[in-house]
Amino acid sequence: MEKKTDPYIIEFDKPADIWEEALPVGNGRLGGMVYGYPFTERIQLNEDSVWFGGPQDRINPSAGEKLDEIRNLIFAGKIRQAQELCAFALSGTPEEMRHYEPLGNLYIEMAGDDYEDISDYDRRLDMKDATVTVSWKKAGVNYKREIFASYPDNVMVIRLTADKEASLTFHCQLGRGVTPWAMAPYETQNCRRPAYNVYCDDIRALDDNIQLMEATAGGKGGVKIGCGIKLIVSGGVTEKIGNTYLVKKADEAVILLAADTSFREDDPVLSVIKRLNEKASLEYESLYENHVKDYRELFDRVYLDIEDYEHVTRFFNFGRYLMIAGSRPGSLPMNLQGIWNQDYAPAWGCRYTININTQMNYWCAENCGLPECHEPLFDLLKRLKVSGEVTAEKMYGCRGFVAHHNTDIYADTAPQDVCLSASYWVMGGAWLSLHIWEHYLYSQDEGFLRDNYDVMESAARFLADFLIPDKNIDGTDTGYLVISPSISPENEYILPGGEHGTVCKGATMDNSIIRELFNACIKAEEILGIRDGLSDELKEILTKIAPLKIGKYGQIMEWNEDYEEAEPGHRHISQLFSLYPGSLICTDKDDESFDKNIFDATAETIRRRLSFGGGHSGWSRAWIINMYARLGDGDKALENIETLIDRQVLPNLFDNHPPFQIDGKRCWSRVTAAV
Repeated sequence: MEKKTDPYIIEFDKPADIWEEALPVGNGRLGGMVYGYPFTERIQLNEDSVWFGGPQDRINPSAGEKLDEIRNLIFAGKIRQAQELCAFALSGTPEEMRHYEPLGNLYIEMAGDDYEDISDYDRRLDMKDATVTVSWKKAGVNYKREIFASYPDNVMVIRLTADKEASLTFHCQLGRGVTPWAMAPYETQNCRRPAYNVYCDDIRALDDNIQLMEATAGGKGGVKIGCGIKLIVSGGVTEKIGNTYLVKKADEAVILLAADTSFREDDPVLSVIKRLNEKASLEYESLYENHVKDYRELFDRVYLDIEDYEHVTRFFNFGRYLMIAGSRPGSLPMNLQGIWNQDYAPAWGCRYTININTQMNYWCAENCGLPECHEPLFDLLKRLKVSGEVTAEKMYGCRGFVAHHNTDIYADTAPQDVCLSASYWVMGGAWLSLHIWEHYLYSQDEGFLRDNYDVMESAARFLADFLIPDKNIDGTDTGYLVISPSISPENEYILPGGEHGTVCKGATMDNSIIRELFNACIKAEEILGIRDGLSDELKEILTKIAPLKIGKYGQIMEWNEDYEEAEPGHRHISQLFSLYPGSLICTDKDDESFDKNIFDATAETIRRRLSFGGGHSGWSRAWIINMYARLGDGDKALENIETLIDRQVLPNLFDNHPPFQIDGKRCWSRVTAAV
């Protein structure tokens, strides 16, 4: 049970029975979930570049050939036929891109298994120094473990101590595979080496107290993995037996853990061994000082104190902690679970879901004082531009770059899944590109904008080409331009005859992203002094993008037509993109651009969603919190924060979709001012 004491502490009085009770550490690349068992400690491991399989070319060769036919079917109102053709002609070949995998587990197996006289057990994450501590007392001896993942030294560090000499007898075991038994309550635990290493090529003991694990992350061309530990032992005897080292009656021990893959290193094994030996020359105190100094330089920039709301402050602190632990310069950006995942076939592939989730991961980067943590997303965007320009040309015959609703480690931009309500959406790259503009707005760094504007420009160029004149069902022009085919993520509408549909033209979210991106590009070109860019073309297109429209229930319409919703309490609220994370719905009643009808319809849209059970996923609730904050409704924002914390987080305060997704921590982008 969590003890609510210090807003910088997450604390338990027992080991983790399940993964969702374990405590996270991370340095952007390397992550660990600490269970805290006294006799068989399990630290479940991740490395950000461990993904199944290699790069793929999945572009459907029929996409360009069938695009006009799909569009004509949509204009004619033949939605079922359009959807069937999308599934065959637009879906990736194969349908699935690559997915994230665990690195493995580190087990620290202590001598003994008698829990009868264990007392004073405590397991805690201290967010002030980004360290997990596990401590207990047995037979008059106080034992302690300290675990942290160092960004400056790129190793995980585990120190084992006891307040009586010669009290530490243990061995360590790396493993990569499925745990064959549920982690039983620690009072009944009596299993040794609890892992089948079915995903591992080799585990062996080298000289110099190093154990090394090698593996391949599945499939043709998958990354090669090197992971190793090095024992630094004071006192006692250390003996190599089989593929491990047995430590007997030591006074103190430090375990260094490092991991690399061939995604970054030509020889990840040599890289790991070299780093372990280099860092072993440092005293524990130096490793800890390097870690804390680096971490606090980021974490200490922001301080939040809300009287009588300690649990809210703790949640805020945890969100910033996870951002620092999960995304650092040189790492990959955070996927659906940040870097913390235990499943070899995780939910939704633990990919980058870019119809909200990846973007939401980074909503707190700038205004919570962590712009450096935003950098991995910009790095991915540069790679997406390269692959997305190929996809745009081959699939749609367009300039610029496109990315659909998912991507992976290889910046795959072809559609993912055969999911009618999600796959055939071309706005993922455009939305992501707005993060470049957000970073500029906070930093005012023209050099950054100049170096990255080509991504925004390429995303806008694709949309300019992909837009087509809208038509009524009788074939007459409406005077607007629309994105077609499209969807409103991941919702369904009901046609007048009762048929359900997903594929559409001119969804409100598409129009909102277009306005945000085109206006940002126009401003960027003015700032950068670009005279022959896209500005004139984009200004002309903006006059032909349909405005927000109010529907029969007083709500902002989600689609081009005022359809009934199949699920009026849907978790996505895509039609309010212009409220948040966009900024084109004015909420300042003293501003001349304020439109009371739109303002009231926006509030009604949220109220209506919630009345039908909306906000049922953690990340959706977080989005609603931001929307209420943008509306200036602090009471509603706080009410939803309380609901999120009370009902929609896991025991270790991870956000619960369900299952765990890290994006629900991003309720803090706008909320503090409103509260």
